[in-house]
Amino acid sequence: MYSGGANLPPVTETILDIQGLSKTYKNGLKALDGVDLTIRKGEIFALLGPNGAGKTTLIGSVCGLVRPTGGTITAFGTDLLRNWRSARARIGLVPQELATDMFEKVSRSVAFSRGLFGLAPNPERIEEVLRSLSLWDKRDEQIRALSGGMKRRVLIAKALAHDPDLLFLDEPTAGVDVELRRDMWKQIGALRERGTTIILTTHYIEEAEEMADRVGVIDKGRILLVDDKAALMARMGRTEAVISLAEPLAEIPSALSAFPLHLSDDRRALIYRGGDGMGQGKRDVADLTRALVAQGIVYTALDIHESSLEDIFVDLVDHRPEGTAE
Repeated sequence: MYSGGANLPPVTETILDIQGLSKTYKNGLKALDGVDLTIRKGEIFALLGPNGAGKTTLIGSVCGLVRPTGGTITAFGTDLLRNWRSARARIGLVPQELATDMFEKVSRSVAFSRGLFGLAPNPERIEEVLRSLSLWDKRDEQIRALSGGMKRRVLIAKALAHDPDLLFLDEPTAGVDVELRRDMWKQIGALRERGTTIILTTHYIEEAEEMADRVGVIDKGRILLVDDKAALMARMGRTEAVISLAEPLAEIPSALSAFPLHLSDDRRALIYRGGDGMGQGKRDVADLTRALVAQGIVYTALDIHESSLEDIFVDLVDHRPEGTAE
């Protein structure tokens, strides 16, 4: 799998700037509640959130599918809400739903998407896109005859047909088997290498952890955090180790007071919680086991777990105070 940001210079130019974006539907549902978000040129940005958090509404607002209630969206230096048509030609969208003309042939459908943005026909580019997504052999088949995974590849091909500078992927691997998912991420990695800025939502948080340069968490229409992935893991990641003891301890020896330890309720296990999500915890646990041996404390098992991005995400969402947005 492609590793986001590997061996690439940092880029700080802003390609998308969202300020105070809100959306309240006629039924009173507040889908977005003052969202501020800045996207850097050339990055892969993962937007994570539970169902109903506002991810798709946010994407729809940028792509012209949803009319915001308030706020501003600036893309490529242009006010997107006032000059939508010119900027939209530089934006691609792979929607969550498989909405396409099922009776159209693959190649014609992808070529038509290119024409929608006023670009001249380019059979060579269409062939390149189809080949990159393993669709060339399916080019003359009707979309309805394809598997679910191949239909999703067609959506990606349609989004790439006009060579967008900014690409939105809304749950691009939903319903796709492992092999097709892996091929899709290779293609996304290749796009990143070519300089395409990618914003994705995904339920497969391990993919975001592997791919993204930065991560944002949205819940109830509000952005809870935005941070570089490495910085987020270092700041909020933790290591937990459970050390099973051969004999129960009455208390933790003073020689171990430097470690963030507590005894289990039955006093038959030492529990370590600490570290920084970047390896310090494992080093601490190694030092701790050596200290136990030096103290003559015998342990029978060691179970160690380091926080994943999913752990951090679940903790953020579970501990968020109730708000008004959905």
